[in-house]
Amino acid sequence: MKSEPDWQHGLAGRVLVTGASGLLGRELSLRIARPGVRLSLWGRNPFRLTEVATQCREAGAEVEICALDISNPHAAISALCVQDDADPFSLALLVAGLGDTLSPGAVVEGPAQVIRLAQTNFVAPAAMASFLAERMVQRGKGRIGLVGTAAAAHSLPFAASYSGSKAGLARFADALRLAVRNSGVSVTLISPGFFGPGGQDDEVRSRPGEIAASVVAEQMIAAVVRGKPELVVPRRFLALRWFDRLLPRPLRDRLLLSLRLP
Repeated sequence: MKSEPDWQHGLAGRVLVTGASGLLGRELSLRIARPGVRLSLWGRNPFRLTEVATQCREAGAEVEICALDISNPHAAISALCVQDDADPFSLALLVAGLGDTLSPGAVVEGPAQVIRLAQTNFVAPAAMASFLAERMVQRGKGRIGLVGTAAAAHSLPFAASYSGSKAGLARFADALRLAVRNSGVSVTLISPGFFGPGGQDDEVRSRPGEIAASVVAEQMIAAVVRGKPELVVPRRFLALRWFDRLLPRPLRDRLLLSLRLP
């Protein structure tokens, strides 16, 4: 019989998962769902959200769903306040985000796209994490996981809003982690590379270094439950981060400008 991961012993109480109607959010929700766990699943797509909720209930979890687009941060905070007042969260996985790139033929991204990605990838999750951290500190315990990206370490000319907004989230997550240390609350930044559907042994990948979302989800839950500062998955992206930092700017600029849309 396959033994259960040791992180399962750290799951108790009420868990928030944003972006639960997306690929990674779904994988996380299904792994967490079990008797004794109360899940609040948020997502933009109500149909996929309902499907995930049904599967989680079949696994024994109590499930509440919230069809909400967090690109409206004020609505997100209002909903979060109502839910936390009713039943406080012990674990929050803030997964929801948007990925977008430069339109064909364009030199830079338009202001509307910059605003949309900044609101969704930085403003909303940072505000939600801040709200939850303050309440968790008052309660003396809690775990928060924020999903960034390995791309946050690089100035991608074809995805400036995406990499820039995630870079802001990464710096915020680290600052928030320091602010709440020694309070019983932890903040973990998850920095994944490319991931897609498929099992852990599926070697057919469409993008360089792509791994299965199931692998990211498994490692993410363990990292957040254990209170790790950051998880970079796969770890080869740590080498790329240092390569970017150490490469002389002229060479780095030439390399980044040579990149093409994925």
